[in-house]
Amino acid sequence: MAGTILITAANSSLAIPAVQHLLTKYPDYTAVLTVRNVTDSDVNTKRLRATIAKYPSAKTSIYELDLANLSAVHEFTDTISDRILHGSLPPLASLVCNAYYWNLAGGVESTKDGYEKSFQVNHVAHAALVLRLLGSFGSDGGRVVLFSSDAHWPGKNGLEKYPPAIPDDLELLVKPGADEKPDNLGRGFQKYAVSKLAVVTWTYALNRYLEKEPRLRNITAVAINPGNLSDSRALRTNTPFMLVFMSRFIIQPLRPLIRLMDPTMRTSAEAGVDVIDLATRTAHPQERGYFTLLKPDASAPDTLDEKTQQKLWEKTLQWARITPQNTALTGAFLVNEVDN
Repeated sequence: MAGTILITAANSSLAIPAVQHLLTKYPDYTAVLTVRNVTDSDVNTKRLRATIAKYPSAKTSIYELDLANLSAVHEFTDTISDRILHGSLPPLASLVCNAYYWNLAGGVESTKDGYEKSFQVNHVAHAALVLRLLGSFGSDGGRVVLFSSDAHWPGKNGLEKYPPAIPDDLELLVKPGADEKPDNLGRGFQKYAVSKLAVVTWTYALNRYLEKEPRLRNITAVAINPGNLSDSRALRTNTPFMLVFMSRFIIQPLRPLIRLMDPTMRTSAEAGVDVIDLATRTAHPQERGYFTLLKPDASAPDTLDEKTQQKLWEKTLQWARITPQNTALTGAFLVNEVDN
């Protein structure tokens, strides 16, 4: 049964072709699409609207959502859950947590919530979105699609200078302090990689809790590495000139050759198709866990430590302002069966 598919950062390089694939192949679904700027002064939002306009019978709506503002995230979830409750939107079928942030050209940035920006946008805000909206899924369940990267695995990404790790003091994830030495590219990429490491680690805990809830056990969560996207705007946003140059004049034109060495090198449109096929449960309907492209895969060893998963789970509840009163995952506040 079709329902609502919610996609964050729906005007991104990956999301626009994903939306096109959704509206073409799965027209029975309702699309709720979030962007930071809903006006056409944002050229990417304008392009999203132009894409939607090709499907006059499509059921779509665009909402403003700034994941760097947790109050805005909670207000948005109130709006969506209320619309579903009163029947103006169908129950959720999928949450596609596509939005990301990195800054490889500047120092540490904090949100108005006081958290390091990459970590809040990539992990904390999406965790809040997911946990607030679990109760709005249909009775047949659905899917949560979270986004990771090969960067979460130390040593796998060519931009890595400092390996990602979950520190013993988890507060350092949200309040890391100033970098010891100026190294915007190296430290900025590390913060991004750490956020993706957290996403995968948290996904395992989320699935464990979902499987214990009779009403929610048919919701499956996956964390996908969508690949190295040669045409993504990410390489040209908050990045040094070197990466901008490489993106335009080396990576994009040489993609077929690079793909021979790196099978995950592909276009945003290819990744968008896979994401929607996962979201609709057309692909791997019962699978949970980590994916590389459209294949279940092993994630970094650090993500598999259940003690770390549990510690991160509990801290994420605090950071994301999740309480027993605002999530349907009632077991979220019970200590899991992990030796603490």
